[in-house]
Amino acid sequence: MRYKFSELTPEIIHLADMSLEGYRIDPELYTQYDVKRGLRDINGNGVVAGLTNISTIKVLEIGDGMPNHGDGKLYYRGIDVEDIVAGFIKEKRFGYEETVYLLLFGKMPSEHELMEFRKILAEFRELPSNFMRDVIMKAPTDNMMNTLAKSVLALYSYDDKANDISIPNVLRQSIELITLFPVISVYAYHAYNYARLGGDLFIHSPRPELSIAENILYMLREDGKYTELEARILDLALVLHAEHGGGNNSTFTVHVVSSSGTDTYSAIAAALGSLKGPKHGGANIKVAMMFDDMKENVKDWTDEKEVKDYLRRLLHKEAFDHSGLIYGMGHAVYSQSDPRAKVFKSFVESLSSEKGRHDEFALYSLVELLAPEVIAEERRIYKGVCANVDFYSGFVYRMLGIPDELFTPLFATSRIAGWSAHRIEELINSNKIIRPAYKAISPMREYTDMENRMD
Repeated sequence: MRYKFSELTPEIIHLADMSLEGYRIDPELYTQYDVKRGLRDINGNGVVAGLTNISTIKVLEIGDGMPNHGDGKLYYRGIDVEDIVAGFIKEKRFGYEETVYLLLFGKMPSEHELMEFRKILAEFRELPSNFMRDVIMKAPTDNMMNTLAKSVLALYSYDDKANDISIPNVLRQSIELITLFPVISVYAYHAYNYARLGGDLFIHSPRPELSIAENILYMLREDGKYTELEARILDLALVLHAEHGGGNNSTFTVHVVSSSGTDTYSAIAAALGSLKGPKHGGANIKVAMMFDDMKENVKDWTDEKEVKDYLRRLLHKEAFDHSGLIYGMGHAVYSQSDPRAKVFKSFVESLSSEKGRHDEFALYSLVELLAPEVIAEERRIYKGVCANVDFYSGFVYRMLGIPDELFTPLFATSRIAGWSAHRIEELINSNKIIRPAYKAISPMREYTDMENRMD
């Protein structure tokens, strides 16, 4: 019998069923051996695995002398991200490129330094010859993260110094990937739309005078047009997603893989695989889909009781995807507020007014208000639950006309800045491969040749 590729045969299902018992681990053993599941302690705090200069995540406690204890704070290179954003807003300038500079080099650029850095980014924004035809157009898929990862690995073949992990070369590779991520992501979507959905194929080459946020909208839309508010809110989303400590799953992946001494393309492709997961970068899609389901099943979006009933059904696995989760609510670190969501919210309201979707924004706001109450009542969790940055980002992308397939690649387009900084930090400071230990619990037994020989 000849099996077809990707076919899940009865034989495979039987083998999988047979193997299940050999994988199950009694949850009580984690407590017995004091093993931190997910590298978190009983309070959900991450186990310290390293040191970093790049960003700081902090929850303000009573002992800090702050009246708003419990609020979350995020610092890029020691600077409060809320202050960074406020500066961009005050001077009405696009800030993602400055944020990249800050994360990579540890300081805000001068006007001249920023101008020169923008020139470098623009010069690296061109894909290798025939890359669109030979890589992106080949075997297009509905998951742009896979195409992005495939393209990153393919870029290895075009780099004469692909294996050189000296800091100047890694910095050069990082800058190239930072500026190419949005190009590859948008082109991958157009290729899929053309090949699988029968749409028109139009390719706008990025314009050197535009910011990364402006170029994303310009390349994505057939007419290349966008409003200033649209571009500024997308830029803000890139700034707020650019970095979030060394312990988040994808950034820790960069540290782990980089510690082996591998090349930049392999390290970043590994991070993309991590970010793709619905528990990480894919959460914004889940939030948007959850609200789609909510809008269909809640008749009166302003009725608190009806909205609460729906949220309870979510927690009891009776609605949406039956996962028992309210997507976009809760965070491993933040309990009272996620500073990124807090900054984002006021701009989301402005965009919803421009797009005539204020009723939807009001529903999001109501869920943000009611979900912590419902979770506290149903789950007996009292430490505080807040909206995270994913809660509003999917709604923003929908209002910008960005297809769902590009939600997570946009996250990657932003987070590549943080990944690059952490890779360089790991290469400079670490001389050991990261190798945590696992406690073996399998009972010892004697080997017998073909245990079931007589069956």
